[in-house]
Amino acid sequence: MNKVILIGRLTKDPDIHYTQSQNVTCNFTLAVNREFKNQNGQYEADFIPVVLWGKTAEAAGNSLAKGHRLCVEGRMQVRTYEDKQGKTVWVTEVIGNRIEFLERKGTGTGQNQGQTAAPPPQQPQQPPQPKYQQQNAFRQDGFSNMGTQVPFDEEVPF
Repeated sequence: MNKVILIGRLTKDPDIHYTQSQNVTCNFTLAVNREFKNQNGQYEADFIPVVLWGKTAEAAGNSLAKGHRLCVEGRMQVRTYEDKQGKTVWVTEVIGNRIEFLERKGTGTGQNQGQTAAPPPQQPQQPPQPKYQQQNAFRQDGFSNMGTQVPFDEEVPF
């Protein structure tokens, strides 16, 4: 099985290209933090090249920019080619088939880089509704004939 799932940030804006047969491709590098700290107490990152094709490449090219955080799902690919000096070059990259946009640069926790946002407008506090009222409201939306409610005991016997 060859499946890769990565979460990281773009190191630069993605490069969009069209092949001779007019297929669209998108290339970028994803900085993925490692789970452990180095001797200096800092997290290191791996810089992983990613290639997208087709509609996924178009969506990424129209939406992504340097610093955006995203999840890429795909497969690992290793290929070779000969450079101008005739030397064989090995390339390892992820061929993405699905992406999910997670956040823009500077919108994550602790990532605002000194920017301050206006406080949210104050809205009147509504008292919380009991669980049974919320469930009954759900059942009134066309699901009243779908069985009976079962009480839920929050204590789990483990």
